[in-house]
Amino acid sequence: MKEINIKEMKFNPFTLIGNEWMLVTAGNERTGCNTMTASWGHLGCLWGSNDPTAVIYLRPSRYTKQFVDATDRFTLCVMDKSFKKSMTYLGTVSGRDENKVEKAGLTPVFEDDTTYFAEAKLVFVCKKLYASELKEDGFLYDSIIEKNYPLRDYHTMYVGKIEKVLVRDDEYLG
Repeated sequence: MKEINIKEMKFNPFTLIGNEWMLVTAGNERTGCNTMTASWGHLGCLWGSNDPTAVIYLRPSRYTKQFVDATDRFTLCVMDKSFKKSMTYLGTVSGRDENKVEKAGLTPVFEDDTTYFAEAKLVFVCKKLYASELKEDGFLYDSIIEKNYPLRDYHTMYVGKIEKVLVRDDEYLG
């Protein structure tokens, strides 16, 4: 993997997150790590210096949330299409119950006090800047709650500054 400047990247964030999905991973070699598949999120710029940021959303029941809450950094890994079956598995099985990373055949790389996977084709290393639970009174349409939160298990939103971008090849460079 090689580090690149985020301003040199070319990709469609809607297909990257919505179709290719990503692995949200947190933890490190000392404390252990966990990962989960996500197809919700945002990439953009935020606040005065227009820092590049990633926004992720985690339900309170997700084991990965404990790792994101306990650490300063998380990573977002985009995998090759050949990992789609593994990503489905990683999104449906809890790391509380088994070593799902090993069963999925992924190789953890411990760097920058966080974890990403050697098999990733794109990695965003993010430093947490903000966390807040979504609140019922913030929703403008009850239909969103009924469709996405019938158990009222609202996501926590995390904003992370993208500190580093790693790529396997030049697919994402403009």
